[in-house]
Amino acid sequence: MTLAQHFAAYSEWRARISGVLDKFAGWLSDNELTDAQIDRRIVQLLDKLREDRLQVAFVAEFSRGKSELINAIFFAAYGNRVLPSTAGRTTMCPTELMFEKAKAPSIELLPIESRESKASISEYKRYPDEWETVLIDTTSAEAMQDALRHVSDVIRVAPAVAQTLGFTLNDGDTAVFRVDEDGTVEIPRWRHAVINFPHPLLEQGLVILDTPGLNAIGTEPELTLSLLPNAHAVLFILAADTGVTQSDLTVWREHIGTPGGRRKGRIIVLNKIDSLWDELKSAEEIDAEITRQVDTCAWTLDLPENQIFPVSAQKALVAKINGDAELLARSRLSELEAALSEELIPAKQEIVRDGLETEFADCYQRTRSLLESRLAGLREQVTELTELRGKNKGVVEYMMGKVRVEKEEFESGLQRYYAVRSVFSQLTNNLFAHLGLDSLRLLSTTTREAMVNATFSKTLSAAMKHFFDVARGNLARSDSEVTEILTMMEAIYKKFAVEHGLKLGAPIGFSLMRYEKEIDRLDQWCKTHINSMFQLLTHEKSQVTQRFFEEVAVQVRKTFERANRDAESWLKAIMAPMEIQIREHQIQLKRRLESIKRIHQATDTLEERIEELQHVEDKLLLQIQSLGKIGSNFNDVLRQTVSVEVLRNAA
Repeated sequence: MTLAQHFAAYSEWRARISGVLDKFAGWLSDNELTDAQIDRRIVQLLDKLREDRLQVAFVAEFSRGKSELINAIFFAAYGNRVLPSTAGRTTMCPTELMFEKAKAPSIELLPIESRESKASISEYKRYPDEWETVLIDTTSAEAMQDALRHVSDVIRVAPAVAQTLGFTLNDGDTAVFRVDEDGTVEIPRWRHAVINFPHPLLEQGLVILDTPGLNAIGTEPELTLSLLPNAHAVLFILAADTGVTQSDLTVWREHIGTPGGRRKGRIIVLNKIDSLWDELKSAEEIDAEITRQVDTCAWTLDLPENQIFPVSAQKALVAKINGDAELLARSRLSELEAALSEELIPAKQEIVRDGLETEFADCYQRTRSLLESRLAGLREQVTELTELRGKNKGVVEYMMGKVRVEKEEFESGLQRYYAVRSVFSQLTNNLFAHLGLDSLRLLSTTTREAMVNATFSKTLSAAMKHFFDVARGNLARSDSEVTEILTMMEAIYKKFAVEHGLKLGAPIGFSLMRYEKEIDRLDQWCKTHINSMFQLLTHEKSQVTQRFFEEVAVQVRKTFERANRDAESWLKAIMAPMEIQIREHQIQLKRRLESIKRIHQATDTLEERIEELQHVEDKLLLQIQSLGKIGSNFNDVLRQTVSVEVLRNAA
């Protein structure tokens, strides 16, 4: 099964999940069971599925054949190279290939001068006017090549300007930065490129991130702090004839294979094995040489050999264009594509599945609990009315008084609920006092003041350490508040279930662990790239301070923003079942009292009322049965493994 087939099956699976969610939303509306919270959550789930992206990053030093590999895997069907691929440096800036229907095929280019501001690439994406746009003619491979060559554009500037824009000019960089006779330096013209291209895989949500070599990666920290860590797969390309060079090893250690970092989804591509094809050697000798290079790379990078794939991207591209099956087999690209398919798609499906399962289960259970609560209340009402058959008015009055007492007791219990709401609001305020962005802004301000006023490297380092210590402390205190809220809600859920028969189940939990781990990751990156003795001694205090806030503090803020959004959603979700069940119980008590009043006023309406309620009971049972089928259908689709079988079943 090819990558394209795998991705098509995955897209079909997503479409089927969306279909079940649409059916669920329609069913809720048809049965007048809509709830603002549930409606919003279903819309959010559908938006997530619609906007779901599968990100694959290609990372390499220059001249490793990275662009050629992308051409071979994704663009061979165009009968020519789409991305520029020539000797030397071709991709000068990080480039994202994706597709959005709302935009015309084009390449959007962010000028390198944008680095002078403190804004990140993701922030610049909100302002289209800051980007230069070049339209792409997709009817011609040559026209596409001409447009896409813009990612190779360079400009010449004075060394001081290059340094201002983030390019470090050391003695070892002469191979990267060509210094002309007039003293100017050649640097990338663009900071970032986004190519909107109507390729079948891109249309289904694939995003390809093409990154330039070490120097460009190091000068764009958003790559290493956000884009690369969030990629579902990272292909690190080496040259088969040279193996792991020192610059390759630096890229690997600093940006991809960091100690304690994520290794899953990291694939090593040993490209250009055709350079080892020697007509004076036998096929066995060539294979043995390739095997030795794989073994050496595995040892150097501390990876198992099954994560290293020797290929010839150039020969694979030629083979695909010419339909040469023998050359394609010799290029070994099929093994890489199979590994990419078998690891990437199932891993992504698992991530999506976990997120969907929890959200849908909560919406489903809340709806089912509501129906079961209505059914229990209705059956109690039917039982009460059935017991009134043949009874005199005195018994009816007694029953009416009993329901009144029950209603009064419940209303008395509501006072406890309102008290809980008050405590809940107080605990929520405490939570956001630690987790909220105001405390983070205060921390950023005090840290900046400490760094600006620092007179020694040790003081500067201590200020950055203090920043992370306080951020972790805020998360830890927030976690305590979350535990206290959850404990209180568990107690009140049980109390109302026992005293008033509400079907509440257990409140859903919430964890801040993922954000704690993200803060740890950012702290480790900071210690390696900013808060190290070498960096502190070789950079001015103002440069260190600027880098810390432009590169690290902004990512910490984004982490806290995500934590805030998730915490707000959880707080609404944990209180909603109580509110719904209390409202429903009040309605049921009111209906029971009204029914008995009607019987008291006209005893001949008793049988009519019992029959009427039995019809309502039948309808409720059908609704519960129908809801059960929707839940089973959702779980069946959710559990499907992406395969060709999914496509066949859909067809």
